[in-house]
Amino acid sequence: MGWAIGLLAVALLMLGVPIFLIFLGISVLAIWQQGIPPTVVPQTIFGSIDTFTLLAVPFFLFAGEIMGRGGIAARLVDWLMKMFGGVRGSLALATVASCELFGTMSGSSPATVAAIGRLMYPALLERGYDQRFALGLITSTGAIATVIPPSILMIVYGASAEVSVAKLFLGGIFPGLLIGLLMSIYVVWYARRRPLRITQRFVGRIFLKASVKAVWALGVPLVILGGIYSGIFTPTEAAGIAAVYGIAVSAFIYRDIGWKGIWSVAVSSSVVTAQLMVIVAGSAVFSWLLTVGGVPQAMTDAIKEMDAPRWGVLLAINLFLIIVGCLIDPTSATLVLTPLLLPLVKAVGVDPVHFGIILTVNLSMGMFTPPFGLNIFLAQSLFAVPTTEIYRGIWPFIALQLTALLIITYIPEVSLVLPRIF
Repeated sequence: MGWAIGLLAVALLMLGVPIFLIFLGISVLAIWQQGIPPTVVPQTIFGSIDTFTLLAVPFFLFAGEIMGRGGIAARLVDWLMKMFGGVRGSLALATVASCELFGTMSGSSPATVAAIGRLMYPALLERGYDQRFALGLITSTGAIATVIPPSILMIVYGASAEVSVAKLFLGGIFPGLLIGLLMSIYVVWYARRRPLRITQRFVGRIFLKASVKAVWALGVPLVILGGIYSGIFTPTEAAGIAAVYGIAVSAFIYRDIGWKGIWSVAVSSSVVTAQLMVIVAGSAVFSWLLTVGGVPQAMTDAIKEMDAPRWGVLLAINLFLIIVGCLIDPTSATLVLTPLLLPLVKAVGVDPVHFGIILTVNLSMGMFTPPFGLNIFLAQSLFAVPTTEIYRGIWPFIALQLTALLIITYIPEVSLVLPRIF
């Protein structure tokens, strides 16, 4: 029965049915057929969203959007441009660094693409970068925000797997930096082979002036991550503080946004939060059904009978997650697959924190992988370019992310060194 449910879900997905309707519809149908009391559905739904950890999601979404609209992102980009000035490829390097830095504030890949893309895409074209390269760079580097803490996807995984979100955040620091490093190396290689215009050279006085302007913006990651790891507040409380900090800096210090703008941000982030929570509720019922149907146990038994080595199991899971990431949004995939795959990786001795990072890196790649990568459609809407043009520009960055994924998968210390220390 469990396998039939899974196949039906895939078929409906291919037909374009909204993912939350697939989860709820199939679950209700299966529960009715099996004679299970229908009260299971509302109990599971409320149980899935009545979690203190998930309370961080709306706050981080709000904080990310208000920082993008309120001038914080613009000051960060200007500061990084002054830092990399004079280096060939400096504008593209600043794009990668901006996505890394803004990711430490928003935890959202689409928010990062929107905030950084609006600022950097016109500048990249103006400086002579190929359109395909610029589109591929912004679309892919925006996904770093899914890996670098505070990551909304890690919060969702932590709630589903009952794993410490603080440890997941620590585990994502080096993988996020690794992905950024590989992309930066490619950017330098690309820039040295093309006659690109060099930005203004580094000048200490100008850089210092930009640093003064950006000091409040640079304080955001210090407040969020410093507060978490000093033990002052939890990741959920950090999200709320980030939202308040974003309002204070954007409205009262930089004065780039007013109360009307804050209300607009609150409304738009509330809509996104509602969309995510509907998916959380629907996928929770679906996951419960699969678990009751014995699918996780059947998968674990099958792996044990194959007597596959750990590297083989991880390779198979990575291939599976890459395919899933191309078809399903990361939140849905995390909520449904975590209960299924976690017993498998535990059976072969993989740390749950390490697996959380592997899962996150895989699904972050799905944000810019054809055919349904959310970042692709967002970039297409923002820049009014054909989707095919974005497809052509992202392939080098997919290769770089795959390289990072292999390193992260088979060198666990990349993800676990910091969680083991702290």
